[in-house]
Amino acid sequence: MRFQTPLVPGRLIKRYKRFLADVILDDGRQVTAHCANPGAMIGLKEPGLRVWLEPNDDPKKKLKFGWRVAQLDNGAWVGIDTSLPNKIIHEALRDQKIAELVDYDTIRPEQKYGVNSRVDFLLSAPALPEVYVEVKNVHLRRSGDWAEFPDTVTARGLKHLGVLGDMAEAGHRAVLIYCVQHTGCTRFRLAADLDPAYSEACKRALHRGVEMLCYSCAVSCEQITLERALPLDLHAPGQG
Repeated sequence: MRFQTPLVPGRLIKRYKRFLADVILDDGRQVTAHCANPGAMIGLKEPGLRVWLEPNDDPKKKLKFGWRVAQLDNGAWVGIDTSLPNKIIHEALRDQKIAELVDYDTIRPEQKYGVNSRVDFLLSAPALPEVYVEVKNVHLRRSGDWAEFPDTVTARGLKHLGVLGDMAEAGHRAVLIYCVQHTGCTRFRLAADLDPAYSEACKRALHRGVEMLCYSCAVSCEQITLERALPLDLHAPGQG
């Protein structure tokens, strides 16, 4: 997934009110950017962080910049925008880059399922069970090369685990994909100390037949694309 408009670099001043970030651009301008990330953003909101913003000239948008990427001091790149993983996964499904789902040729985004829910993708193919796919953004890294999810309590994520479990028990395939937008991570675990309820629900969903996958992304200031499968250890202890 390539960014439609070239990103512009700057340094973070502060992130506040969940969806706002003040940035000093390299050309000296101070701007306020939309931060499409409702999470805690642990380790990704320190003043001075190297950031990349996407400008826009849409008259309907009050903010003329969106925060897309950060580059850490250790060289790792991190995707900030939590709306992008669905686009990244959609592109990967279309290009058959997810080995576990290559047999499916029909991809329908945002389909109703469960009670008052929409699944990110519903996949189908002749003579195969339908696949309900939920995508979760991951950019939390607290120690070593571990990617962790979630970075805060997630009632929405908890609900999705239950509905996916229902679909699996009804005879469908139910798949949860953790999309890691952090190039410093090579494996995945649950952040059980940050959301114990989600961690336990995840393990229950696994026993109910939900398939869990994790893929890393190649992240840069030009594009973000799905890269490779990462190992999951759902029983490894988090940092807490």
